[in-house]
Amino acid sequence: MRRFTTLLTALLLAAPLVTPIAHADDNPPRKILTGWIPYYSMKTALPDALNNSDLIKEVMPFWYTLKYDGKAKAAVVTDLYAPANPSVPITEPLTALHNAGYSIIPTITDGTDKLVLAGLLKSPASRAQVISAIMNLVTTNSYDGIDLDFEGFAFVDGNASWTNTAPSWVTFVKELSTALHAQNKLLSISTPYVLNPNDAQKGYYVYAWAAIAGSIDKLRIMTYDYSVANAGPLGPITWAERTVQYAVSIMPASKIFVGVPGYGRDWVTAVSGVCPSNVANTVKVGAKAATFVMRDAASLAATYSATPVYNEQFAEMTFSYQKIYNGVTDSGLSTSCTASRTAWYQDAKSWAARASLVTKYRIGGITAWTFGMEEPLAMESIRQVAKDIAPDQVTAAASIDKSAVDYGNPIVVSGALTIKDKSPVANVTVRIEGRSGSDTTYRLLATATTGADGTFQKPLIIGKTTSVRIHTDGTWERSEGISADIPVTITRLLTLTAPGTVKSGEAITISGIVRPRIAGNYVQVESLVAGVWKPSGQPVTTDAQGGFTITIPGISRSALALRISVAADALWTVVTSPTFNIIIR
Repeated sequence: MRRFTTLLTALLLAAPLVTPIAHADDNPPRKILTGWIPYYSMKTALPDALNNSDLIKEVMPFWYTLKYDGKAKAAVVTDLYAPANPSVPITEPLTALHNAGYSIIPTITDGTDKLVLAGLLKSPASRAQVISAIMNLVTTNSYDGIDLDFEGFAFVDGNASWTNTAPSWVTFVKELSTALHAQNKLLSISTPYVLNPNDAQKGYYVYAWAAIAGSIDKLRIMTYDYSVANAGPLGPITWAERTVQYAVSIMPASKIFVGVPGYGRDWVTAVSGVCPSNVANTVKVGAKAATFVMRDAASLAATYSATPVYNEQFAEMTFSYQKIYNGVTDSGLSTSCTASRTAWYQDAKSWAARASLVTKYRIGGITAWTFGMEEPLAMESIRQVAKDIAPDQVTAAASIDKSAVDYGNPIVVSGALTIKDKSPVANVTVRIEGRSGSDTTYRLLATATTGADGTFQKPLIIGKTTSVRIHTDGTWERSEGISADIPVTITRLLTLTAPGTVKSGEAITISGIVRPRIAGNYVQVESLVAGVWKPSGQPVTTDAQGGFTITIPGISRSALALRISVAADALWTVVTSPTFNIIIR
């Protein structure tokens, strides 16, 4: 165990330095791959995800489960990562993933007992408590959203419960979606397949895709585990396509991701002889299938001189072999049995076939269970499909007519959008965005539309010093376009009212307004003495309308050279008025 954690630590510490694999074609692939990173296989899953960042935009750390605390009578989100990786703080993989530019949408599984979660979602009070626990996880860790993998409804509770569970599930999803979207977070749902309700086979309809379609941002379909009890394909391609066809009929295709398994199954199909007692319960027809990872499939077949064959109908690999088991019976007598075994798994060609559904239906992509299981050629097969359907790369160039203006005066933002061959990107909506001070996100300032030549100009008034950029959304045909930031300095506007002459001994009143109109700005009158500007009297502060009044006690006959300065703060630089003169007569 110590050796494992030492190795994992080394991998994680090195992770920020990992770069995508270089490829001859300089056309960046479409980022169609997502996948899970389990807490129990960090040493293989994490490096695999980081090494393929040219294909990946988001990942789902498989690190959490929802439990029910009977003592507290509340659902709690339990961390599975820390107990499995005690020598590697969670901040290390998170830093590596952030540095790779990934959206991080961790998965929460259902770790409650039969019908417990269904009961919690039925009650408004306990449902709200579940949502609160999930939101706390997301906000505490600054995750980009959450992925729900609540499979207990399908595989533990029993289908007799689905009619009652479905409405509670729908309400829960809608309420959680509202809470997440209020904080600009994403909601991803991972479920087994669902089919058109008009078909004889409806799938796991408890997940009510049509009812939650408008509330979720991602739907990850587990198009695997078609064959479990008996030997057969893990997820026939025609079966996978049927569920995709239903999904795209009820929600935007961009939300949908098809699951691909990185594992295979190996079933016992026949046994001759009497098996040794130590394997008698597992080496028999009907026993639970053995599992293996895709990258080990070829060596498993070679061990038994089997030849894997690609099944065109199912778009999967299969091979059969015989294995002899020698040992003793319960009574100690020597015995032997021969098991006929059949394995099914998906390989590079299988993954490419499922990636072709991305092209055919323009769905969001595919989702791997899990990163690190696949053979190297499988990742390359995805890459080739992703390159074949790569969007045109948009170049966004922006400029402004003035880099510094007084408050209330406009600037003109100009932009040009082109693709790689310099063709203009016409009739596209452009968001002009800004970020000020310590802002971590951009805010929308204005929108514009490009003309036939791919350019636009937009007058714009900005309220404070801001970095401006232009941004266009990606489409199936085009990548998003983001320009470099352009700093714009906004200077506060200071207007004054002051007398030109005042009688000797009469108080002098100077008033003014500082724009933008904000309370609490420090305003100081300064006088020119022997060529040096010096503060005169105590500063005053602006009121809620940005106004101020300064009173100077009466003085004898003289000529004053004055100016007003407004102090700098976190957002604004010092602003100083022109010199003005007052004659004391």
